[in-house]
Amino acid sequence: MTRILGLGDNTIDTYVSAGLQFPGGNAVNVAVLCRRLGVAASYLGCLGDDEGGRILLDALRAEEVDISRVRRCAGPNARARIAHENGDRRFIGSIPGVRGRYDLGPEDFPYIAAHDLVHTSCNSDLDPELSRIAAQARRLAYDYSEKWTDERLAATLAHVGVAFLSAPRLDDAGCEALARRCAAGGPAVVVVTRGAAGAIGFAAGQIVRQGVASTRVVDTLGAGDGFIAGFLVSHLAGGDLAAALAAGAAMAARVCTWQGAFGHAQPWSPPPP
Repeated sequence: MTRILGLGDNTIDTYVSAGLQFPGGNAVNVAVLCRRLGVAASYLGCLGDDEGGRILLDALRAEEVDISRVRRCAGPNARARIAHENGDRRFIGSIPGVRGRYDLGPEDFPYIAAHDLVHTSCNSDLDPELSRIAAQARRLAYDYSEKWTDERLAATLAHVGVAFLSAPRLDDAGCEALARRCAAGGPAVVVVTRGAAGAIGFAAGQIVRQGVASTRVVDTLGAGDGFIAGFLVSHLAGGDLAAALAAGAAMAARVCTWQGAFGHAQPWSPPPP
């Protein structure tokens, strides 16, 4: 069975107005959503020893994600606070908690190498380790989100096999130019997502465009991570660029039909003043 490793960030997505909290974070979400698509999935990251860390551990176990290399560190788990106004969400603050205390060692790299693909992100604080990770990973996927600065691209693209970027404010020509520019830096596959405008993929000199899939929207949080999961599972199964983009759009639409990136809501109350 195909094995995918989510390596890096996690968080507790806290819906302040609703009084709810959900497990999340790009690397966690991709691992869980790939598992829901039928592949074996693992997560390696740092969780707090507080309620947030427990929520994440319980959810990962329930989703049958391998957590054998997860660190449980003394201190608070990463947490994002999200407000909802007239159906729109707005991030109102976050704390990184213990998220960056990886201290990757000799036992971690054989574990990384045992997976068919490793996925990480710009929020994982792992850019300084990327060359060591890429040297062991059979294939490395990286989500730049909207944080694709010239400096970050120059430092990381050579290590990345599949690059995901978000560019909702660029037009078609701008997205195509961005994809070609990134591919010239190393990745065999580049995907630029554009929110409601769909996505553009570039591989082997070919540009493919993909629209969004219609769905019943309950919550859009995690839709981008769903796109990545759907794309990667199809890609690793041998799907061509068009098929992988369509699979990504379908999974993004599916994620929009539940609350949180993958559910597991827990009640939340603000801490006392």
